[in-house]
Amino acid sequence: MRTFDLAPLYRATVGFDGLADLIDRVLASDPGNTNYPPYNIEKTGELSWRISIAVAGFSADDLAVEVRENALVVTARKSEDESERRFLHRGIATRAFERRFHLADHVRVTGASHADGMLHIDLVKEVPEALKPRRIEIVRQAPQDANLVEAKAIN
Repeated sequence: MRTFDLAPLYRATVGFDGLADLIDRVLASDPGNTNYPPYNIEKTGELSWRISIAVAGFSADDLAVEVRENALVVTARKSEDESERRFLHRGIATRAFERRFHLADHVRVTGASHADGMLHIDLVKEVPEALKPRRIEIVRQAPQDANLVEAKAIN
């Protein structure tokens, strides 16, 4: 249950809608639903990351990775018909899931791989040239001859 009212934040700020929406989304998420499947987020470089999700029991065909509106969405649906299989103990969860990760501006997915029960998704932040800081060259003007100015003033 959410106990914070973000209405004052919306009324008192301009241009921070994304931050307020992010806070609202985090506070509104169901805490019981956030632990499956387990995942890691690893920083692999100054502007690159890797998300590793434990997807034991799922094949690459059972998984889907999509980017929608600055959100990375990973879904899994088990396609195998298991009605014929009889388990004495079932400890590997293969239930369907959807996991969302909110992406910052200019972060894009560069690839995904599936190996050894892990789904690895590589991300990189590519800042456009227009948004990168740039140095402006200062042009020096040639100093005017002080004697020339005085001579004009006398004549």
